Amino acid sequence: MRKLKLHELGRITVDQFKEAPKTPIVVVLDNVRSLHNVGSIFRTSDAFRLHAIYLCGITSTPPHKEIHKTALGAEDAVSWRYFDKTTEAVELLKKEGFLLIGVEQVEGSVSLPDFTPVKGEKYAVVFGNEVKGVDQKVIDQCDLCLEIPQYGTKHSFNVSVSAGIVLWELAGKMFQQKK
Repeated sequence: MRKLKLHELGRITVDQFKEAPKTPIVVVLDNVRSLHNVGSIFRTSDAFRLHAIYLCGITSTPPHKEIHKTALGAEDAVSWRYFDKTTEAVELLKKEGFLLIGVEQVEGSVSLPDFTPVKGEKYAVVFGNEVKGVDQKVIDQCDLCLEIPQYGTKHSFNVSVSAGIVLWELAGKMFQQKK
């Protein structure tokens, strides 16, 4: 085996990314406080060519050197918007026909492996604050909540890890549907 060089990976440019068809997922960050988490989620969103990221409340926005440190330029490719209140972002997404999914441990949550996206549906996936999770007012507006199965002593993942797991699963299932 030989490790591939960057120029061998065949990646698209930022301009090509902006013109390319997107995976119909919007990530909503509900008061995510860590700029490194925000940057990491930009990078993950770039990897799966997601539609957009909505940054809400105390969530910082680009340009910012601490976001760039983990986004590595993905913040220039992925479309984003800022909202003072997460509830405003999810209300707009509902009006635009997105199915709202909270990633949270709630009564009646759906285990992530058991969820299958509906072909042709648009999804908005809400990730919450590192300590408090997704706000209850936002949960109340969601169509469903997904929960990542966990088997250890802790009850949560870091938000950027949760985003990676959930977006990998959803985007992967959506890519399979295209075949």
